[in-house]
Amino acid sequence: MDILLDFAATFAAQLQKPTLAFLIGGMLIAALGSQLTIPDPIYRFIVFMLLMTIGLRAGMEIREADLASMVLPGLFALVLGLAIVAAGAAVLTRLPGLKADDGYATAGLFGAVSASSLAAAMVVLDEEGIAYEAWAPALYPFMDLPALLAAIVLAGIARQRRSPGGARADIKAIVLDSLRGSAISALLLGMALGLITQPAGVVEDFYDPMFRGLLSILMLILGMEAWARLSELAKVAHWYALYASISPIVHGLAAFALGYVAHVATGFSPGGVVLLAVMAGSSSDISGPPTLRAGIPGANPSAYIGASTSIGTPVAIAVGIPLYVALAQLVFDL
Repeated sequence: MDILLDFAATFAAQLQKPTLAFLIGGMLIAALGSQLTIPDPIYRFIVFMLLMTIGLRAGMEIREADLASMVLPGLFALVLGLAIVAAGAAVLTRLPGLKADDGYATAGLFGAVSASSLAAAMVVLDEEGIAYEAWAPALYPFMDLPALLAAIVLAGIARQRRSPGGARADIKAIVLDSLRGSAISALLLGMALGLITQPAGVVEDFYDPMFRGLLSILMLILGMEAWARLSELAKVAHWYALYASISPIVHGLAAFALGYVAHVATGFSPGGVVLLAVMAGSSSDISGPPTLRAGIPGANPSAYIGASTSIGTPVAIAVGIPLYVALAQLVFDL
């Protein structure tokens, strides 16, 4: 009963957070017939700013981390991100009524990482007195970026195979096009600058203060777009609800098992194992939507964002975090 109450409270809290609140707000004004439009150049600028900020932060965190200790957990994070997308795409693109682009985008969002879920898990671990490496949160780009890139590449391969004469997809060309695309380029550029320069000042003074406001505008845009395409989702919403309810726990438990392997092999901390599980069980709330919107423009935001923010995130936080902490206390005798 307590778990159900916690889930309900977390779900209600998600409705009040900018990620979902502005998405719903955009859908509401579109439903009321508003003529509000955001010019495409402004939208592109917003996406660039968001992804540059994410990349800069990721690069700065990796630069400060103990790279030798990160090798095995980082490898596991990368494998998990790719495997979650591959498995999710295999399921979602084969279910009746689901559009392929929607399935790839949803798989990509659930393969990527939620910053809010990660932050919530760190608070819980601190409260429980469960130690974790200072660099453990920096594992997120090792899972996040490969997952988003994999989803974009798989969607590109599928589109090429559906096109006339496209039975054999040019995978190398699709990968290169994805890497050169605006979304992934911005992420990679930011990460490179975060790694090799000292951008802390400009990030704190310029990028960070604008980040939340720009994210809210992006969610408003996606909400208006989602409403325009909501009818596409009506007949298949139950599939997304089922996937978003089950997959976070399946992904998290798989990551916990790999984290335990890293613990045995390298001494990876119990708290680090929990954080790896939380990252795998989460679905992206910041990097994913703008990246997938730019990389898979044919996907319906009401499918992948709705599944993630309305169901996936509450499950990951209210059910997943307590579950992984309890497992860690049992497995590691804490």
